[in-house]
Amino acid sequence: MKKWLVLLVLLCSVGMLGCQQQSASEQQTDSAETPAAKPTEQQEPPKQTESTKQPVGQTKIIPAPIPVINIIDPTSNKLIHTLTPIDLGYEMDIAAYIVKIEQFAKELARGIDGKAGYDQRMVLDRLDEHGNLIKGNPLILLRESVLVERIMEASASGGTIELPIDVLESGYDSEDIPHLEEVAIASYTTYFNPTDAGRNKNIELSAAAINKIIVGKGDQFSFNTVVGPRDEASGYQPAPEIINKKRVMGIGGGICQTSSTLFNAVDQLPVKYIERHHHSLDIGYVPKGRDATVSYGGLDFRFRNTAGAPFLIKAIYGKDFLTIEITTAEKYIDVFK
Repeated sequence: MKKWLVLLVLLCSVGMLGCQQQSASEQQTDSAETPAAKPTEQQEPPKQTESTKQPVGQTKIIPAPIPVINIIDPTSNKLIHTLTPIDLGYEMDIAAYIVKIEQFAKELARGIDGKAGYDQRMVLDRLDEHGNLIKGNPLILLRESVLVERIMEASASGGTIELPIDVLESGYDSEDIPHLEEVAIASYTTYFNPTDAGRNKNIELSAAAINKIIVGKGDQFSFNTVVGPRDEASGYQPAPEIINKKRVMGIGGGICQTSSTLFNAVDQLPVKYIERHHHSLDIGYVPKGRDATVSYGGLDFRFRNTAGAPFLIKAIYGKDFLTIEITTAEKYIDVFK
């Protein structure tokens, strides 16, 4: 009986093993026969209708900046003016634009409406009664034509430009100062009535104003600049003067005798006259045509020292005479011959 039981168990075991192998084989066959899964097809995006279309982004056009010209003062390095060429008609009428720029340069140099410009006449150095130097001011010139050229060059694209300013100091060396009275090279004397107190006082004051003035080589002398206003605050008194061929009373009458005496002295030197005017009537104290009338704020007597060496103006006021003497250092005497 036990043999049969053992045999039955063995048979069952063999049968189960065969079923498992068949099941595994069938699974492999099924796996081989089953086609590979197809990749998911990409879906086309939905077509946009007129109502769903998005506007195409447009490139924003940024306008070019408007050219601007900045004008700098080179002495202070500060911005003193800004020009916009387009606003002045640069792209519309170039000829009219140039006229505006020239007028701008002129006003900047010479001033406008009572406002001073950059141009300043030289205030010459002088010696005091002890021979000590009193400094004046240099000649300052704004070169108008050069400024116009610089503005025109920058008008298309803009930029920064500097004012073309010339600063000219007096043309002498400091070591010359002690020697400028060594030699007299010119002199002229005029006379006046000693009883005319007011007129004589005006001659005395104006003579003192030009006394011991140093005129360096290349320097410009201006009588009005050196003497200054002729008014009561400065001590000038009423006296006869000539206006429009008439003798009238005026503050400072008589100072033209000082300017005319000075003219006749420097006329013996190599100088170039910048401005000189005649009286409308004969004046008596100098020969006809040898005068130099002046009026503060108007007519002036101006000259430039073209001798190539400095000289000193000395004014000697006496009881009834005025002498203007020109002196220089002995080493320069040949320059003035």
